Amino acid sequence: MIELSAAAVAEATGGVPTATVSPAVTVDAATTDSREVSAGTLFIAKPGERADGHDFIAAARTSGATLVLAERETLDAQGRPDPAIIVDDVVSAMGRLAAYIVERIRKHSPTTVIGITGSAGKTTTKDLLASILATAGPTVAPQNSYNGEVGVPLTVFRAALDTRYLVIEMGADEIGNIEYLSSMVEPDIGVVLMVGSAHSGKFGGVENIARTKGELVEALSPDGVAVLNRDDPRVSAMAGRTRGRVVWFSVEEGTFPLVDAELAEGAVTFSALADSLTTDGEEHPVFGLKVGAGTDAASHPITSGLIGRHHASNIAAAAAAAAAAGLDTESIAAVLNGAGATSRRRMERTDRSDGITVINDAYNANPESMRAALQTLAMMGRSTGRRTWAVLGEMLELGEDRIREHTAIGTAVVRLNIGQLLVVGRGARPLYTSAINEGSWGEEVDFAEDLDAAAQLLERKMAPGDIVLFKSSNGAGLGGLGDRIACGPAGPGPADVPAPGDRKEQSQ
Repeated sequence: MIELSAAAVAEATGGVPTATVSPAVTVDAATTDSREVSAGTLFIAKPGERADGHDFIAAARTSGATLVLAERETLDAQGRPDPAIIVDDVVSAMGRLAAYIVERIRKHSPTTVIGITGSAGKTTTKDLLASILATAGPTVAPQNSYNGEVGVPLTVFRAALDTRYLVIEMGADEIGNIEYLSSMVEPDIGVVLMVGSAHSGKFGGVENIARTKGELVEALSPDGVAVLNRDDPRVSAMAGRTRGRVVWFSVEEGTFPLVDAELAEGAVTFSALADSLTTDGEEHPVFGLKVGAGTDAASHPITSGLIGRHHASNIAAAAAAAAAAGLDTESIAAVLNGAGATSRRRMERTDRSDGITVINDAYNANPESMRAALQTLAMMGRSTGRRTWAVLGEMLELGEDRIREHTAIGTAVVRLNIGQLLVVGRGARPLYTSAINEGSWGEEVDFAEDLDAAAQLLERKMAPGDIVLFKSSNGAGLGGLGDRIACGPAGPGPADVPAPGDRKEQSQ
């Protein structure tokens, strides 16, 4: 983080210093986790769902925190007020401080801020894009999936004055979230990946999700660039909602470059296409990457290290965003060729010594990403002749569509000819029932009430050569189960493997 005085923190957040704050004190790091504190850190005492950050102020100060951002005054062991900036709402104050830091960085040096949103693929695209941009200058991108009203400021707090590229992942739980995050960082480039049914229960329908994701491109200035998925009708329709120029990306076969006669002349500057898409024997996407404005754009061969055909769209999006940021196609292709996942539990593959392959894709789930993962699993089994397992948990926050969507996934498992299905948890039981009704029974389908029961069943029934996919929403906990099975019989239990994002730093 850029170095800030206590007075600057107070000014940026609108807070009031306690009597013990020294005018000379400065901070050069910020965190909501007392375990991450070192000398010179601003400890942010954020009230949370499981714990109140104010209860950890003493521990943070012992570890070296020189200043606290808090909602109330607390006392040290001697009865003196802890040195703190007191605000009405810590989370809102984090947003104001992040906006102040972005403004300071922009004044210091040329900085391109890139926002990424979508119902699926945000973290993978963010990781790919950050890898490309890092070859051209100092780049800061979110850790894990820090993408909400807490996660975005935490990402900004990691930026230095010389940051050339600032990549911001933007999630949403309700209408207005993306607008708020965009006002915080004022993106120069906005990338919208896809609109799915994640959180449709909270949003009140898919159209409201589209409305919310489009808030990113609405926030762009006339000099900004909207990078849009031409293959998703709800995303392509966002071209009419932005003042900026439009860049398309696509994996569908068609005329290159991609054009749209309904847009004003010159509004589309160029496009990125994953051409002649196929997959290799390990289900890695293979295609020719074309980026440019003319039909003579060169095709660069890409064999991705990611698993799953669906990732080609994320790769094309990263390429289009990097090109919009000014990088040349050769440099972009050089990074993307062979690039795999860098964040946990995104089609994360582990090959056990006994011949069992574990695919942990249980960081998050919605009906679209669930189908994509299952299709990849089916193709892996088909191409190798190995038995496939789908270990599936609940997809959360689907609202009134919950039963219907889980039922549809159960049907899909059977129709894709997945060898074994294990459904975990009561919330996902309609998926189990659907698979039975579709014709899967006996030894082909099982139900486990909880993670421990699922682990015991798997260790009893798995065999060398099996490919085992774990997929659920993060809150269902299958990510930890996948880690346990990947470690083998002696691995840690699900409770021993913390799920990422415990501090509400990510949304959809």
